[in-house]
Amino acid sequence: MSKQRVLIIDDEEGIRSSLSIILADEGFDTRVAGDAESALEAARSERFAVVLCDVRMPRRGGLELLPELRASLPDAVVLVMSAYGDTEQAIQAVQAGAADYLAKPFQAEELLLAIRKATERQRLERENRQMRRELAAGRGPRALAAASESMKEVLHLVEKASEYKTTVLITGESGVGKEIIARTIHDLSDRASEAFVAVNCGAIPETLIESEFFGHVKGAFTGANESKPGLFREANGGTLFLDEIGELSLAMQVKLLRVLQEEEVRPVGKPKAMKIDIRIIAATARELEDEVEAERFRADLFYRLNVFRVRVPPLRERLEDLPLLVDQLLRALSARVGKSVAPVSRELLDVLQQHAWPGNVRELENSLERALILASQDQLEASHFPFAAAPARARPQPPSAENDPDALSIKQQTRLLEERLIRRALAKTKGNRTKASRILEISARALQYKIKEYGIEPLNPSYIDSDSN
Repeated sequence: MSKQRVLIIDDEEGIRSSLSIILADEGFDTRVAGDAESALEAARSERFAVVLCDVRMPRRGGLELLPELRASLPDAVVLVMSAYGDTEQAIQAVQAGAADYLAKPFQAEELLLAIRKATERQRLERENRQMRRELAAGRGPRALAAASESMKEVLHLVEKASEYKTTVLITGESGVGKEIIARTIHDLSDRASEAFVAVNCGAIPETLIESEFFGHVKGAFTGANESKPGLFREANGGTLFLDEIGELSLAMQVKLLRVLQEEEVRPVGKPKAMKIDIRIIAATARELEDEVEAERFRADLFYRLNVFRVRVPPLRERLEDLPLLVDQLLRALSARVGKSVAPVSRELLDVLQQHAWPGNVRELENSLERALILASQDQLEASHFPFAAAPARARPQPPSAENDPDALSIKQQTRLLEERLIRRALAKTKGNRTKASRILEISARALQYKIKEYGIEPLNPSYIDSDSN
């Protein structure tokens, strides 16, 4: 668990030293500043959870300094201290953004209690704001539906990953919910009260990507009319989610690797690097091992990212989760659309489980939202789903390997092998799909989907081929 960092601002060295010892004994990571200038420099280069600031200091006092501290550290709890306290000064401090006011001298227990009360109050305020945002967006709790063994394993990995700062690489097809997995890891971690910053690496223009990630100082380049912290500093203390990491250019991959190694960033136009404390979670729909072999992705960065890997299976491989997903998504969509329907019937679920879901959970959510809007009564029907209402098309069969012995497509040959194994398993079990799924080590629902995909007829004697005798 990462330590909370505290900035102590006081012009008396003895006070700074005493407070540092008290807080270090309680597990805090402390920094000290003897004047306003050094305090602001620290606030701009590091992230602090708590700031202790004296009111009376040479040149610039704490009350004058407070607005700039709040601007540089908007999420920090600021407590002011003074040996010349009065009610009017305390009111001024709170109005300027302080969370509490401590009159010197104070006991160690009094200081620690004030910090605990202020940080807890801030945590509750953040949670309330987050809940209001989620309710407004119609999302609600980010529970992950898991009835299948494959998703239960994913949840087990998510829980384990949340306990450590380890870099996580989430893989899976587009639409499987990789960002939800990343958010869940963050929400379960000790960084949950800090920022979760998500960025699609493929959506940022190459000319702006360095400034977006590292930030820049005012005047660093044409159009830089004001300073910008950048994504790394926005996520400082929390989690940075790098979606579609495989889209990064090789030049940017080098810079990202340096950040992971050094844990510091240098904004464009600033000569001095700044330390950061972030947790990196990356995701990709690409096979990064193939990208490394093709020299489109750096091997050293891949190994840095691939410390703890979570593969999210496509929806067609975990159709046991579909009833839970439908229920969860419909509740969220009903709140968003402002329209409620009865629970989905068993018959409709059977129809939905026959669909291939090439767009995965994202396609399911979009299909349910469309059906919810179309439903004139309080019940969803199969006719509300285009794929269910459309006439069945003849499924194109993959070319035979015997007819194309020179075919080098791994995907094509994999499909041929998969179909062959399914036919042999069905032949071995005399068409018993439950037993066949066990032999093939896939779920019964996944087998049902693949039988439909390959057009395997239940009584087709071609289950038995020459190799299965």
